[in-house]
Order: sequence, then structure tokens, then C-alpha cells
Amino acid sequence: MKFASLKTSSRDGALLLVSRDLSHAVSAAGIVPTLQSLLENWDEFSPRLEDLYQALSAGKAPGAFAFDPAAVTAPLPRAHQFVDASAFLNHGDIMERAFNLTVKKTPGIAVLVQRQGDEFRGPRDDYPFPTEEDQCDFEGEFAVITGDIGMGSTPEEAESQIRLVTILNDVSMRKHLFRELSMGFGFINAKPASVFGPVAVTPDELGDAWANGRVELDMRVSRNGEWFGHPNGREMDWSFGELLAHLAYNRNLKAGTILGSGTVSNRGYEQVGSACLAERRAVETIAHGKALTDFVHFGETLRFEVKNADGASIFGAIEHRFVKAD
Repeated sequence: MKFASLKTSSRDGALLLVSRDLSHAVSAAGIVPTLQSLLENWDEFSPRLEDLYQALSAGKAPGAFAFDPAAVTAPLPRAHQFVDASAFLNHGDIMERAFNLTVKKTPGIAVLVQRQGDEFRGPRDDYPFPTEEDQCDFEGEFAVITGDIGMGSTPEEAESQIRLVTILNDVSMRKHLFRELSMGFGFINAKPASVFGPVAVTPDELGDAWANGRVELDMRVSRNGEWFGHPNGREMDWSFGELLAHLAYNRNLKAGTILGSGTVSNRGYEQVGSACLAERRAVETIAHGKALTDFVHFGETLRFEVKNADGASIFGAIEHRFVKAD
């Protein structure tokens, strides 16, 4: 199934089912009003939603209408918990090599950071930020949204509670990042609101590309209509199940928890490019002794999309313009 949240006067939006080809949608209000409600009552509502989804994808759902990605917010417009990982070690290795960083790591332990979940941006919304001096960057990521996961769950148990998969642009302000890291706590100014794709999908929608708790598809990134990179999600050093089990070591995870993968990064970056500016700038520094690519300027447009083996978009595209905040 594929889900979106229509923008309404409610901060949680109104739940939509979206057809497999992303062409049409139908209101799910007659079954369950919001995605959070569905996640908290998955076993109760999902069978009826599955029937409606099949009818919608077959062109037989009453009340169906053309799906407009500009009319939706993030699939889960706000979350009780949002955690981001750095699950592609290649990304960190490139950064450390380029800037002679010494990062204390514990072998086998993933890097996770608690993030803010009170505001997520929609896939076509303009993205305002105060000043270009903040060094605006982007990070193309995969993310999962879970049901309830009990404390001490195994990776297999945690993965079984992954209800939905989606994509996000985890916007970063690089001017503030190293300062905040050096203070020993988490990110504040370095990590403003994240932007999510139009729809979140059940893992079965990925077919064989959902493998080993990973999305084994390319994250296609373009900047102002020009190719920037297409790294593949198969090179995650930890699966989503492993990351969730680590997170749930001594806590319960409640339905609606979002976990991001961290920027998608591949060892063959010379061929596949990158999903974030910082990585490209680091690669340039290694090759040329300095970064050549600018950070994001006002008026620029970014696009993130994932397609299956047949070339069909799975989550729809994030395509948004960066503007000066009022």
C-alpha cells in the first residue's frame, strides 16, 4: 500500500491511499483519519485499507481523484520520535579523509542521533532559510516508520515492525555542524526541518529491492535539473532492523517512530556521485586540494526520487525550491 497525508487545517493532515502508479488517490477517512492512527491500530485497519488500495490501483475505487504531490505534506506530518543514523560508513570515511578528522568510533556500534519531530516539510513546499552564510546542504536518505517495538527486540523482531518506507531530504546547515558536534550534545542550528517524499509505502511495494532490511535501489538526486548522483541503498553497513534493535536496547519504541538511514553513500562515488553536497565537496578536496561546488543558493531547486527496475517512481519525488526566509 501507498499512503500520503493531505494538507488540511489539522496539523496531522488527512490520510490518503495512493495508487501504485501514483496517478490517483482516495480518502481513507471512512476507515481511519490519520497515518498516526493507522500506525497505532495497524492490525485493525490495514485489511480494509488493503481492499481499498487494490480497488484504487485497479481504477475501481469510488471517489478517487488525481493525486497531486503539491497538495500533500509529509506522509507523517509530525512524529513522537525521529532518529537519524549514519549507516553508510563510506560517507564518514570520505569526510574524515578530506578534512583530517579524528572521530572516535566503537566498532560494530552504529551512530544514531535524536532529532526533532514536531515539523516536517512537504515534498513540493518551498524551503526557507535565513542566510546563505549558513552553508545550506542536502542529504538524500531512506527512512522507515515503525509500529510498536519492545525493549530488547532482536533485529529480526524489529524489522518485522517496519510498517512503511519513504525518502527524505535531511537539510543541513554546515556552518553550525562542527561547532555543535564539538559541544558534545546534539544538533540544533545545524539540522532544521527535514523534507519527506509524497508517499510512504509498505515494504512489499519494493518487491525484491527490499532485501536484508535495506532499500537496494538508487537514490536519484538532481540540482537545478542536472544530475548530482545516484548512490544505491544496498551499501548500508547496518540494516534498518539492526539499527532499530540498537535503538530499542533499553527503551520501547512506539508506533510512529521514524528512523532515517543517513545520507546514501557508495564506495564507487566516482561513478555514482553523491547524495549530499558535503560529500561531493570532500571528494573535490581529496582530488584537487579544495572544494569546488557551492552550497545551496536561494532560488535553487533540488529533486530526489527512487525508481524501481521498470523505471516507475516508488515514493514520488521530492522537488523543492530553496528561498530566503521572511
